Amino acid sequence: MSTSDTPIVPEEAAQPVAESIAEPVADAAVEPAAEPVADAAVVEAAAVAKVPEMTPSECARQLKDRFPALFAGNVAKPLKLRIQADIKERAPGVFTKAVMSAFLRRHTGTTAYLIALTKAEHRFDLDGQPAGEITDEHRQVAQEELDRRRAVHQERRVKEAEAERANRDKARAEERAAQTQQREEQELQEQKRRNRAQLLRDFEKTTLTRANFCVLKGLPESDLDRVLEIARKEAAEAPAPQADRPHAPRGDRRDQRPAGPRRDGDRPAPGQGRPPRR
Repeated sequence: MSTSDTPIVPEEAAQPVAESIAEPVADAAVEPAAEPVADAAVVEAAAVAKVPEMTPSECARQLKDRFPALFAGNVAKPLKLRIQADIKERAPGVFTKAVMSAFLRRHTGTTAYLIALTKAEHRFDLDGQPAGEITDEHRQVAQEELDRRRAVHQERRVKEAEAERANRDKARAEERAAQTQQREEQELQEQKRRNRAQLLRDFEKTTLTRANFCVLKGLPESDLDRVLEIARKEAAEAPAPQADRPHAPRGDRRDQRPAGPRRDGDRPAPGQGRPPRR
């Protein structure tokens, strides 16, 4: 499976990888010591004080503007080793060492940059020209990090799918439980209504005293009037039963035939057309 065919998770803990495949943070360019150490320290401090602090995002924007051949475009390019020294030489006093280090750690730790390391043949300088080959060690480190991110991504997708399935099953179970409870409640209310209707019919036909009737029905006498009132109200609100419609007698089909001239295709009446067979 190629690296570009499988989605990669966002960059996580990319700093160790970036440090292993990118240039060293320290600038190893040897500068001539033309002045005493004390004077050089003063000059360096003054230069740093003049450079405004910028974020890695602002650093990336300025690098794209100054060196578009390397940093602009949609495809990442492997950086030349010790590119920080070249930037410092071509843009003196623009980027502090801390800002450049933060930017390079983030830039060389992106998935796009790691993929570029595994596919490109050369590193590139600030002008977008080949500047050294990529070692097998750097390719291997980049590929191992890509594999790790792919595994993390796959594991996360599996967990998300399992969680989604569990939530879906839970929602369905809750919906079924709610429907069952609603159906049982409706059946219970319907049974109570039928019991009240039967109680009303029995009360209207009984010859027992009120007290004996309540004892027979297992109903407190104090609740009898209330229950009967509800039953009478429900009986009044109930729709009247529809009487069965009488079926019309089936007459002679010939009597149901519409009058009028015979249409083409109709069978001729007896005595017309061909003579009957003997």
